[in-house]
Amino acid sequence: MRFLHLSDAELIHEYIHGHEQALEVLINRYKDKVYTSVYMLVKDKYLAEDIFQDAFLKMIKTIKEGRYAEQGKFLPWAIRVAHNLCMDHFRRSKQQIPVTLPDGQDISVLFGAGDMASDGIEKRQVHESVRKLVEGLPEEQREVIVLRIYSDLSFKEISELTGVSINTALGRMRYALINLRKLIEDKELVLR
Repeated sequence: MRFLHLSDAELIHEYIHGHEQALEVLINRYKDKVYTSVYMLVKDKYLAEDIFQDAFLKMIKTIKEGRYAEQGKFLPWAIRVAHNLCMDHFRRSKQQIPVTLPDGQDISVLFGAGDMASDGIEKRQVHESVRKLVEGLPEEQREVIVLRIYSDLSFKEISELTGVSINTALGRMRYALINLRKLIEDKELVLR
């Protein structure tokens, strides 16, 4: 496809000027990261697919209406749109945000805990233990862990996405890690 080598800004420019294939390239470039971010928050395949589609429809509409301001940050913007739709869903349903990866693994694999366990059963037990610990964190701390560790967003991007200062985002991560360490010690968990 002739658009594969283009930057995000160039793809958006091409799409605005009538080349639908440019949008297809842009969506394919980021669909896995956006979908995974949604799925990690909602922990339901069908709901994640609905929110993912709604997010891209919203992004397409914004681009078509000329309201998207390209600043070389399409992915953080796409994740922010999807994240906001997830938060809208949770506000409506008052559910807690579960933390699981799309392949069914717990977020603990992101902390390296999966590498510490040599046996498959031990790995699952470690994953389950860490997942429960992360799920027990306050929502704001859990959210920062997911966005930083899995989505690989910077703290600046997390602050913009969640509507808090960079210092607040950093503080939430710090307290999340402190709380996780304390919970591990209190429960005398061995993550090996």
